[in-house]
Amino acid sequence: MREKLDKIIVRVGIEVNGKINVYEGLYIKATGIRFANANQNECTVEIYNLKKETQDYILSETSPFNKNRTQKKLFLDAGVESTGVTRIFSGNIVSSSPTQPPDIAVQLKCLTGNYLKGKIVSINEAPTASLKQVSGAVAKSLGVGLDFQAEDTPVSNYSYTGAASKQVNALGELGAIDVYVDNDMLVVKDARVPLTNRLTVVNENTGMIGIPETTERGVKVKLYLDGQTTVGGRLRLTSRIYPALTGDYAVFKLGFEISNFSDPFWWIIEAARI
Repeated sequence: MREKLDKIIVRVGIEVNGKINVYEGLYIKATGIRFANANQNECTVEIYNLKKETQDYILSETSPFNKNRTQKKLFLDAGVESTGVTRIFSGNIVSSSPTQPPDIAVQLKCLTGNYLKGKIVSINEAPTASLKQVSGAVAKSLGVGLDFQAEDTPVSNYSYTGAASKQVNALGELGAIDVYVDNDMLVVKDARVPLTNRLTVVNENTGMIGIPETTERGVKVKLYLDGQTTVGGRLRLTSRIYPALTGDYAVFKLGFEISNFSDPFWWIIEAARI
């Protein structure tokens, strides 16, 4: 649980043409969602109090009308001074615009792997390859790492040609597995089974905000932002007010609302009962 006087840190990095500019100490707000499926992770970032030349540079370089078609990347880190920051989001900037007066900011809308929609790839594996081998080939073509936590079953005559981003869907059709890109990692795990070593303990003493809500698949709970919670991980919930929801869950949707100079600084977790 975050101490009241613990300094909040929010950091945004923007990469254009291989050059990364990092913005910290400014007023920054961000919202978004990360999914444990083939949906693209989403993030909207607003950066206030930029110098005019910096604002103009960001808006011009990330404009959809810019003739430079190389990918424009953004990463968002957040945390508190006592425990350090964690990577909240990593993806491609798809649009940018100034906000309305009087407080003008640069607003950036981002999606994970959006640049890969326009990249065509072709993969042909051996007649009999393992699921882990195929996953490794897919991760390499996506330019990300691999976190493989599924049963390593054989795959016959795997072949794929098409948009690089759609490989996530194709890979997910090979068995009872969850396949998704989370920040800079391709995750392949057994369906409805949480990732190992990714446990978040949630109760009234660990930063839970309000009481959990019941959903069709399990629970929805709000938690002060920490460095342990991740999409696909295990949620261990204890609720004194709503004891029927006490138990273990797998996180399938991880929303976030953060700011370094106002109230929002939390995860919005949706998880399925194990």
